[in-house]
Amino acid sequence: MAGHLRKKLGVFLREKRGEQTLNQFAKKIGISDSTLQRLEIGTQNITIDTLENIADRLKCDIGTIFEEKLG
Repeated sequence: MAGHLRKKLGVFLREKRGEQTLNQFAKKIGISDSTLQRLEIGTQNITIDTLENIADRLKCDIGTIFEEKLG
C-alpha cells in the first residue's frame, strides 16, 4: 500500500500533461519541472498545500485525482 497514492497522483499528472513538456506543464500547475518529474514517477512526497494548489490550477477537486479508474 505504501506509495499507492503517489502512483495515482503520478498517473493523473501524466494524463493531464498530455503532449505538453514537463516545463510547460510544471509552470501551469505552479511547481518546478524537476518536482513534476519526481511526482510523475512516484518518488516525491507532496504537501496538502501543494496538492490543493495543483487541483485549483487544474480546476478539479482532490478526490478526482485519486479516484479509481474503471476499464
